[in-house]
Amino acid sequence: MSIDRRNFLGMSAAAAATPLLSACSAYDKVPVDAVPRSAFDDESTAVQVTEGIDLKGKIAVVTGCTSGIGFETMRVLALRGAYVIGTSRSLERAEEACKGVRGMTTPLQLELSDFDSVVSCAETIRSMNRPVDMLICNAGHRGGGNEQELINGVEKHFIVNHLGHFLLVNRLLDRLYYAWQGRIVVVASRAAYREAPEGGILFDDLRITRDYSDAMAYGHSKLANVLFSLELGKFLRGSRITSNALHPGLINTEIDRNVNRFLQFGFGVLAAVSGKNIEEGAATSCYVATNPLLGSTSGRFFEDCNAIDLVGDTHMQDMAMADRLWLLSEELTRDYLVRHEPADWAEFENGLPRKKDR
Repeated sequence: MSIDRRNFLGMSAAAAATPLLSACSAYDKVPVDAVPRSAFDDESTAVQVTEGIDLKGKIAVVTGCTSGIGFETMRVLALRGAYVIGTSRSLERAEEACKGVRGMTTPLQLELSDFDSVVSCAETIRSMNRPVDMLICNAGHRGGGNEQELINGVEKHFIVNHLGHFLLVNRLLDRLYYAWQGRIVVVASRAAYREAPEGGILFDDLRITRDYSDAMAYGHSKLANVLFSLELGKFLRGSRITSNALHPGLINTEIDRNVNRFLQFGFGVLAAVSGKNIEEGAATSCYVATNPLLGSTSGRFFEDCNAIDLVGDTHMQDMAMADRLWLLSEELTRDYLVRHEPADWAEFENGLPRKKDR
């Protein structure tokens, strides 16, 4: 068998990229009986899963809106009539992305690694004095080259991917309470059960000083995403808000921008062969955020537009670990958190603040 140089380089790069893509290997998954089964699958697109859904009058917040599945999520929600607030680390890039969307959008700056920026973004949204119907925590960080970065003594992936969104949800939670049916969607990854530390969240080593790798740090933060959504679902029980996490699929987006070009090429090769395109990658986010059948579904993990449970030794449904993570997250962000009291419905009329309060 002969292999030309281009094919050889592609195969070599794909093999080298395997640590980034361990989520592709087989794993036993079973559907969740208590959740309605959809007719959608890994080839469904965001446009298809929202067909016939009218989002006029709804407000959605999408973090990381400038490219990839974040941009497609914003585009499709706006297409269906939602007013979408799109955030990015760069206000200029957020503005550019919003200009590329047909519909009503507003760009905002949000640097998830800077808690002051998170508070500022949330307060700008709150100042609109309107319910938030959908909060899609999509933005994410993936390091490259196994070069460890710390922010205030905590590993960067954990700060950006988990704590930044933990704080954003906290600051916007009352606006979700005022929605007719608020939905929090946390874009996680299969890395949560493929690449996370064997023992789960590293409560005693958030710097990740032992056996550090970018893949493990990313998986660690994605497990935190899943457990946060799980605990949030419990916290919100009895309210009109749901929280669910998901794996969007293997997609060639900017999430790998920090790895070297050789690995980026390998990632692209494998994504082209066995992954999804952007339109398919945004499908599960849009499905979980909008489908009427999921109005009472909370604390679940979705892949390919369906809720699944994992068979085997994972921490994806570890309630004790989720509870401990919540307490730790509160401790790490305590100077920025707000306390939520039950909603005073006397201040609202038809889901909106009374005119005297606007």
